[in-house]
Amino acid sequence: MQAVQIPQRMNLPKVAPKVFSAMLALDAAARQGLDQTLIDLVQIRASQINKCAYCLDYHIADARKAGETEDRIYQLSAWEDAGLYTARERAALALTEAMTLLPGGVPDEVYDEAARHFAEAELAQLIALIATINAWNRLNVTTRKTPGTA
Repeated sequence: MQAVQIPQRMNLPKVAPKVFSAMLALDAAARQGLDQTLIDLVQIRASQINKCAYCLDYHIADARKAGETEDRIYQLSAWEDAGLYTARERAALALTEAMTLLPGGVPDEVYDEAARHFAEAELAQLIALIATINAWNRLNVTTRKTPGTA
């Protein structure tokens, strides 16, 4: 079976370097004070929901390098039914889904559960991280950023 080549529409960093630099700065700021494992899980889950092949490729590779297990990566799309995630990770994943899907806003119970597991400053960072990965996903899906490219 031969893979289908899907052409990239645009090289955003080349065409809009200031936007790309600003996104990199936002991404770095959003990660501050958060555990790398949590960052990886949130970025992979949002990218699954948004169907961003580039971000999935990139963040799964990062998670593996950081020591994340294959089981936790494979079961992430079904995290609610998998017993592999801590209560803190589950709260972050629920917030990730609510912020990514925005079906009618972020329900109070989802926000309150996240607030139980994260100090206010840490929760602010998590919210920024989720917003940032969603922005990356939208940029990369729209421009058809090719997985495996820089």
